[in-house]
Amino acid sequence: MKLLPLCLVAALAFAAPARAEIPLKLDGKFTQGALVIGRTAPGAAVTLDGKPVAVDSTGAFALGFMHDAKRDWTLVVAVRGETLTRTLAVAPRQYKVQRIDGVDQKYVEPPPEVMKRLEEEYFLVRRARERASAEPFWRTGFLWPAVGRVSGVYGSQRIVNGKPLRPHFGVDVAAPPGTPVRAAASGTVSLAHGDLYFSGKTVIVEHGLGVSTLYIHLQELRVATGDRVTQGQIIGTIGSTGRSTGPHLHWGLNLGQEYLDPATVVGPMPGEKPKAKR
Repeated sequence: MKLLPLCLVAALAFAAPARAEIPLKLDGKFTQGALVIGRTAPGAAVTLDGKPVAVDSTGAFALGFMHDAKRDWTLVVAVRGETLTRTLAVAPRQYKVQRIDGVDQKYVEPPPEVMKRLEEEYFLVRRARERASAEPFWRTGFLWPAVGRVSGVYGSQRIVNGKPLRPHFGVDVAAPPGTPVRAAASGTVSLAHGDLYFSGKTVIVEHGLGVSTLYIHLQELRVATGDRVTQGQIIGTIGSTGRSTGPHLHWGLNLGQEYLDPATVVGPMPGEKPKAKR
């Protein structure tokens, strides 16, 4: 019987099994305000700067970066005893200043008698954004909920009746009253309300793992809280309810309580000519 060389025996005895590389795919714009979609191995645990990230059974997850997000983030994926660490660089953005005049002053400086109402509505909307169903319908992408002129952009500093307000956390689409508003992705209506003080007729749709979209200033609601909706389904019509100076849709995007830019998850407005590359 032939004997194996001693060095080969030692090598075989202590050789570790080959490590399988952890799959990781990230889709999105790494800029302030962006929603980034991730995919990894089923059963993986994901953290962003040490905070747990919700992951579905197929390994899909979502990351959100607020309008003032810092530059460097640490993403860690752990599965089957293996760990993958990735540093993410989030690019800063320059935001516009938008001046709006002619707004009813009660929407700029609300009178004392509406403060209790505003507090109740704040928590109503907050609870709607806390919903986080297990199925991420956003895996198939998003579409523009209405077609029209983009009249307001995410992150812009709003100066209303000469008073600086918080940044504008959404995209405004101006169009005639009654223009259909469609669900940007499939999901469940977590809130449909006929009269919120600032936003008027309001719809929030939760799309899975805490990703939700907001549709406000509507003229008409076509859905109710708890309804399941499919991508492209009409959920309301464009109006000018709440704090509004003309018919338009304010479209928002959230990951939990984080306000993100819906323009980062869609292409150009339908019918819009592509901008020439410089």
